[in-house]
Amino acid sequence: MVEYMQHKGMGGARTWPMLVNLVLVFISWRLEMGVAAAEQANAPVQTAVESIVDQYQPAPGIGGRVTVAGSDTMQPLMVKLAASFTAFQPKAKFGVEGLGSSESIREFMLGLSMQRRGDKAIGRGTEGTSSTSLLASSRPLTDQEVKGFVSHHGYEPVSLPIAMDAVAIYVHNDNPIGQLNLEQVDGMFSSTLKRAKDEHLTAWGQVGLKDSWSGQPIHLYGRNKKSGTREFFRHVALVDGELHGDVQEQPGSASEILAIAQDPLAIGYAGVGFHSSMVRIVPLASSVEDPAILPSAETVSNGQYPLARPLYLYVNKSPDGKLNPVVGEFLKFINSRQGQETVVRANFYPLTAAQIAKNLELLGKNLSVVQVPAR
Repeated sequence: MVEYMQHKGMGGARTWPMLVNLVLVFISWRLEMGVAAAEQANAPVQTAVESIVDQYQPAPGIGGRVTVAGSDTMQPLMVKLAASFTAFQPKAKFGVEGLGSSESIREFMLGLSMQRRGDKAIGRGTEGTSSTSLLASSRPLTDQEVKGFVSHHGYEPVSLPIAMDAVAIYVHNDNPIGQLNLEQVDGMFSSTLKRAKDEHLTAWGQVGLKDSWSGQPIHLYGRNKKSGTREFFRHVALVDGELHGDVQEQPGSASEILAIAQDPLAIGYAGVGFHSSMVRIVPLASSVEDPAILPSAETVSNGQYPLARPLYLYVNKSPDGKLNPVVGEFLKFINSRQGQETVVRANFYPLTAAQIAKNLELLGKNLSVVQVPAR
């Protein structure tokens, strides 16, 4: 069983929750359309996964509850991974939250339970929940965050990349922009302009559009401060610069994609897993001299796409402690053929064979849960 755990804190008129639900259903439907198209396009990638990753061999008697909290970008991925895993291990129960990497990292760092009071009130949680929870993060923990974790726990968390992702630049389908580079992206989204040395880019004509588009204003969209995608974008695309005050920050990636789809002058950034038929991804170049390319399994794995990134799961486990069996088995599943095929079906990119081998070595030798398969 896999549960969604969303806590928006909304109030107001009685019709408001109904309206919100209708909007979320619409977003989910359109995103599923995009995922279905991506699954067809990713068929060769899925075939390649079969050639480099071993099949999952389920251990008997695995059960228990796992809470996965963190990245909004990773929530659809974690829901699909949990559902695929429970098909093999039906006694495992999952709750998946997507409140944002940055907010959940703080809870993880301080050792707070990642399960909300509402879930505990209806009997879904236990006092031991936090020790068996996983942090899903769309960015690596910073050195300061790792030090904060160590100060509270006395050891570093275990970190495993589980998939590859790309932060895509999205525009409305009607926008004819052919390509962009990071200097232009910085010129649009940044107030500090560490890449772009000129003035803030505010009109579509400043990035090459002509005729009726040239004088049209650029409408910026992005994620709020709870988002790991926001921090990744700020760190890589803006060279740790500051986001411009004109950016209309959204609480989630799905709501950002919907906003871009409704605004012909919009541009925004979000994980490639949220691509749908409502919007278009713009080819991106690292610099003016480099070719502009789209994110793909190949361009992400070989580092050509400039905004590629791993997606992480973090585990709170002491060096001399034992990993909870259901957590260890879930991590083993993710690093199997079936797990990485699920990654592809969720519209993300699989790990390389070298990354899988490194993960299995960590699980097998350091966590004493699974054995590295002979090759």
